[in-house]
Amino acid sequence: MLWDFQLKNCIPTSKNLLMSNLMTFFPVIFLILILTSNIFLFENPMSGANQIALLVSSLIAYLIAKKNKISTHDIFNGVRMSIYSAISPILILLIIGGLTSSWIISGIVPAMVYYGIEIINPKFFLITSCLICSLVSLCTGSSWTTAATIGVALVGIGNLIGINPGITAGSIISGAYFGDKMSPLSETTNLAPSVSGSNLIEHIKYMSITTIPSIVITLLIFFVIGLNSKSLELSNSEIFSFTNAIENKFYLGIELFILPLIIAIMIFKKIPAKTTLSIGILGGLIFAIIFQKQLIFEMMDLKNKNILTILVESVISGTEIKTENDSVNDLLTKSGVIGMSWIVFLVISAMVFGGVMHSGGFLKKMTKFLLSKKPTNFEIVSTNCATCLFFNITACDQYLAIVVPGRMFKEIYEENNLHNTNLSRTIEDSGTVTSVLVPWNSCAAYHSEMLAINTINYLPFCFFNLLSPMMTLLFSYYKIKIKKIIDENQ
Repeated sequence: MLWDFQLKNCIPTSKNLLMSNLMTFFPVIFLILILTSNIFLFENPMSGANQIALLVSSLIAYLIAKKNKISTHDIFNGVRMSIYSAISPILILLIIGGLTSSWIISGIVPAMVYYGIEIINPKFFLITSCLICSLVSLCTGSSWTTAATIGVALVGIGNLIGINPGITAGSIISGAYFGDKMSPLSETTNLAPSVSGSNLIEHIKYMSITTIPSIVITLLIFFVIGLNSKSLELSNSEIFSFTNAIENKFYLGIELFILPLIIAIMIFKKIPAKTTLSIGILGGLIFAIIFQKQLIFEMMDLKNKNILTILVESVISGTEIKTENDSVNDLLTKSGVIGMSWIVFLVISAMVFGGVMHSGGFLKKMTKFLLSKKPTNFEIVSTNCATCLFFNITACDQYLAIVVPGRMFKEIYEENNLHNTNLSRTIEDSGTVTSVLVPWNSCAAYHSEMLAINTINYLPFCFFNLLSPMMTLLFSYYKIKIKKIIDENQ
């Protein structure tokens, strides 16, 4: 009788547990299915389909949370705080859209391409591109700014000398993300230790243990690819046609590089990014008036508008400067601030989903489900890595892939005597760098837009981004440089 009673009560309990776990993961499962379907159903799912998928998944999560007795006030407050945390990145996104157009019409980007063609050896183009982007990103603290400025120029050079655009983008993104990770000016590099409770300088030092081997291997791969490339020969007439088209349209004096130098100094002096980039836009427009008078007058005649309207429209709506060379035309066509609107919509949609998932208690339940009661160090790190990648795939935003796993695993690291620098390093190695590899993630969408290359085409060549999570797992598995709380106290 007692056995029958326990058996009867065990069955519904098991069913309830199964149903509870299913409901916990259902919004994420639904989102993944819809995002995957969108790839096959829509030519450009980033232009609206993925945003709608995120909002519908948010609604489903909301309904489940309500069923679990979570108040509407708490859920909406979580969404509000989530969106509020994204205001600064959204503003920077819009400013960068205007910055790219401003630096094109001013002649800065065309000058970078023009002189780059003169000095870069095609055989060493990929490794050189990676190193240049590493340096620029390290100084600016932004992989996004690097892609929007020097990255655009390098893509133009790579196309001219016949290098696969996907490989070129891979070298740019690899270098940009290395510099971004190692820069104390980077938002993500500051965000990771802040959510994990570690120190910024210690975080960068500890992160270099896995990051430097990853970038060294990456540079070696690009060096070998460059030496073995067979499609780098172009006729002098093709090179002349490209450079001549730029030279006929723009003034290309060396003084154009004064503005990028000023911007780099301002960022090095830790002047806020929004202020610095806004000055970059204004400076670009001033440079356009001073150095590109012929181009400005030509645009005024073509559109029958005054100079102020031409400059404002270039920043807001983008540039479309025509030359006799189609490759140059592609380089000089950008969509400005308005072109960033769909990425902004994606970020907001992702933050809504993340806010509902957090305030609805889904994330806490997921953590308990993923880890055993007494996990090993490797199990903690590998689960942490998987969770960061998981949120890059589902939440579509690198900030969520840093903040959410940071919150989820902070106590777990401390309970298992693991210093918080292990957590901050892990979420950087796996959360920051993999965001650009997920086609529907806001980072991938941005770089794809800026470099005019589909994510799937550059993904296999982002060697640094692919190696970073592998490196942190490798170090964890072999217990290399795993900092303990007790060791620090002693």
